[in-house]
Amino acid sequence: MSDHHVHVVTDSTASLPPGTDERLRSVPLHVIVDDESSLEGVDLTADDVAAHLLAGRRVTTSQPTPRAFGEAYAAAAAAGASEIVSVHLSGELSGTVHAAALAAADAPVPVRVVDSRTVAMGLGFAARAAARAAVAGAGTDVVARRAIEVADASRAVFLVDSLDHLRRGGRLSAASAALGTVLGVRPLLAVRHGRIEVVQKVRTKAAAVERLTTVAVESAGRRSRPALAVHHVGDDDGAHRLAVELTDRTGLDVVVTSVSAVLGAHVGPGVLAVVVADLADRGSGVGELTGSL
Repeated sequence: MSDHHVHVVTDSTASLPPGTDERLRSVPLHVIVDDESSLEGVDLTADDVAAHLLAGRRVTTSQPTPRAFGEAYAAAAAAGASEIVSVHLSGELSGTVHAAALAAADAPVPVRVVDSRTVAMGLGFAARAAARAAVAGAGTDVVARRAIEVADASRAVFLVDSLDHLRRGGRLSAASAALGTVLGVRPLLAVRHGRIEVVQKVRTKAAAVERLTTVAVESAGRRSRPALAVHHVGDDDGAHRLAVELTDRTGLDVVVTSVSAVLGAHVGPGVLAVVVADLADRGSGVGELTGSL
């Protein structure tokens, strides 16, 4: 295994906190504001996107080009990668994983592309677990399985102020969006089978936040080695209050980050989200390499 150095590539929708894991790099998606394209996390943040949306500007998004992935794969190879695992947000929500697959065909080293079928730190936890497995000496098969098992065991739940942004972006059906609006409720959304769905409708924001908290605590309790993250757009105080409550009720440290600018464009201002993952080794083989993951 010492002759094989696996690196991991993900994308900016992973909403990873500051600081780069060894052997992990991220490719930014594009956010287009009134026809001006920017790279998320490089040129603008989710808070910037929220301000543009509140100002009534037209905000759309686009996946990275195959060329951008090709450059990331070449950089990983130059840094010593003999193989790459490229893990990305759900193919049901974006063409990002397809662009990665196109670039993989011409990469200087073999690339295994993984559709995480999730978003935000559901993807982020999976990418970080894969990178840590790679650092521990795992080969491509084990690193890819590690990403898949962590992504599959994750749950992402979002509280949004409005479903309009998701509906306009085609990430939610018009019927689901209309249902939440007509009833005048606070919708809770979840990622299921790679897609975003309305899972519950709550009358007030306070009740919705409490329900979000309860769902996270119950989900963490069902996992062998739970990990928690809280995301927000423009509500750092609310996110940290939620994180403190989750820590009090679970005893776990909670990662707090803004959602990615791309996700911010789709969910709109005022979002709070919780991601619950399970970092337990479910047979990927990582446990045989190290007990620290």
